[in-house]
Amino acid sequence: MSKAEILGNIRRGLNRGEPSPAQKAATTRRMNAHKATIIPKRSQLDQAGQIQLFRDMASGAAAELIDISTMNELPSAVAEWLNKHEFKTLVSASDDSLNELDWTPLGDIQREQRVAQSGDVASLTTSMAGIAETGTLMLYSRPESPTTLNFLPDCHLVVLKESDIAGSYEDAWNRLRELNPNGMPRTVNMITGPSRSADIGQKLQMGAHGPCALIIFILKNCETIFHSDG
Repeated sequence: MSKAEILGNIRRGLNRGEPSPAQKAATTRRMNAHKATIIPKRSQLDQAGQIQLFRDMASGAAAELIDISTMNELPSAVAEWLNKHEFKTLVSASDDSLNELDWTPLGDIQREQRVAQSGDVASLTTSMAGIAETGTLMLYSRPESPTTLNFLPDCHLVVLKESDIAGSYEDAWNRLRELNPNGMPRTVNMITGPSRSADIGQKLQMGAHGPCALIIFILKNCETIFHSDG
């Protein structure tokens, strides 16, 4: 069933006809206004409070947090984690912030820049924002960071700068709009901890629909690494 058919059935169920031009214009104005919804009080903190809240919420959602002081420390930190788990391949985004690094600490671990495929064990991406109110990462698709990297590998490694942590979802969406003034990205992903499900027998299963592990490398006291399509 097409989208038009589904919406038509809803209209008929509500005893409403096709919207008039005035109604369509009013809806467009309301959507373009981006009026904020209710923002939880727990996210209305100063930057230090938002950072700590993000850490608490992300850890509570079973994400692993690893602190690094500079971007140059990332290859060694990634290599240490991969070697600990005896992984020999890494599928990586091709962001400039990653490609500019010296990846020799990986040793014999192969870093491949491509879309992820079934069977990949680990991927590495950057993140546009962290959302403190739920410990959620915001990522969006672009040529150098395809969405497959976020979901197909067993383990998702993500770089997040403390200064990219926002208090609420509304703040994060506003930042995304600023970065993409000509239109929204094709895909925006919200990731809170590893994939999980309790649909089968009410037993929690990690990795049910995506990565079974989420590892966040947090860069302390750094400038933002937002990416723009423009």
